[in-house]
Amino acid sequence: MKNLKTVMAFTIKDMVKRKSFIISSIIIILIIVIGFNIPNLLKQFSGDSSSSGNDRLLVVDSTNLFEGSLDQLTNMDLGYEVSTINDNLTFDDIKEKIDNDEIDEAILVEKNNETYKLRYIVKDMTMMASMPQTLLDGISKIYTNLQISKLGLTDEQLQSLTPNFEYSIEQTEEQKVNGNVFAMLMLSIVLFYAIYFCAYQVSSSITTEKTSKIMETLVTSTSPKTIVLGKTIGIGIVGLLQVCVFVAVALISAKTFLEPGLLESILDMSMMTPYLAIITIVYFILGYSTYALLYALTGSTVGKPEDIQSANTPVAILAVIGFYLSYFTMMNPTSDLNLFAAIFPISSPFCMPFRVMMGIASGGEVAISLAILIVTILIIAKVAIKIYSNAILNYGTKMTLKDMIKIYRDKNN
Repeated sequence: MKNLKTVMAFTIKDMVKRKSFIISSIIIILIIVIGFNIPNLLKQFSGDSSSSGNDRLLVVDSTNLFEGSLDQLTNMDLGYEVSTINDNLTFDDIKEKIDNDEIDEAILVEKNNETYKLRYIVKDMTMMASMPQTLLDGISKIYTNLQISKLGLTDEQLQSLTPNFEYSIEQTEEQKVNGNVFAMLMLSIVLFYAIYFCAYQVSSSITTEKTSKIMETLVTSTSPKTIVLGKTIGIGIVGLLQVCVFVAVALISAKTFLEPGLLESILDMSMMTPYLAIITIVYFILGYSTYALLYALTGSTVGKPEDIQSANTPVAILAVIGFYLSYFTMMNPTSDLNLFAAIFPISSPFCMPFRVMMGIASGGEVAISLAILIVTILIIAKVAIKIYSNAILNYGTKMTLKDMIKIYRDKNN
């Protein structure tokens, strides 16, 4: 146990002192902070002079077609700061107002014989293919209500023309699915990258130490089993803490820079329960252990740092397959394939937390998934440690799959 703690401490200190680790962590934190500031930055660079931040829209009804009822546009949530006038303005008059930054856009209401025309005038048509549907719907609704009011209909007749339908969404599947899909996808991506990159560091660390001959000192002072477990646990602790820091920075940035209520509208925070947090951490640890031990195996089979990328390719392919199996089955969470992804050991770390979040994972499914994942880890650990013990002092050559099978079958090793 003492040697295990020594290897863990050595690995943790080595990880946090690396320039690559420090620089990458700072860059990711900056990206998170800047990312949550994008809405504010867009407002700053857009040069909006209106206090609301919305485009200033002038609606000109020179023919008085709407009989002054266009003022109702100001009470509609159209995303514009609307003002209306009945003056007889021309296109040139509107252009002058836009050039003088008095308004951003304008709508001219014109009548040609029995035809009504809306001229939508903007400064630049590059980003505007047509008149926004929200504006067209709002103006059409006002005109319709105006004409209906002239018919002298009773309140009951008016209500019959615009019934207030109540609706509900129901499913035929027996399992009820809850939760926000966007939140699930984001959590899936975070888990994948956290597990993948933390596990990858194990392979990189082992290969680097082999090349620098540090491993010879470690092997003479402790057992290969202790080295494998110590490095895996040490890097895992650093990775878990790093992920916690990133999540904390993201939450603080969201609360600080986003508009109130925006985060809650995107993420259903009611689903973030202590049980879900525990399940997510457990699957992060077990998923990391699975891939870290596989990377420890590949890292011990190469003798030069330049060979590590090719040696890690099979494990990387497994990780990608596991992630996409979880990702695509999430679109149909009640399917048998999604249940398989939640139990299959290479994909369960990315999938089962989301079944828990959606409220469709039973206690038995979670128990079976954890049991299979733990057994898989023990099997991989046994193989990895045995191969590692015989390959760790192998310098300059890359072991083949045939060599690894031969070493594992050799009872003298």
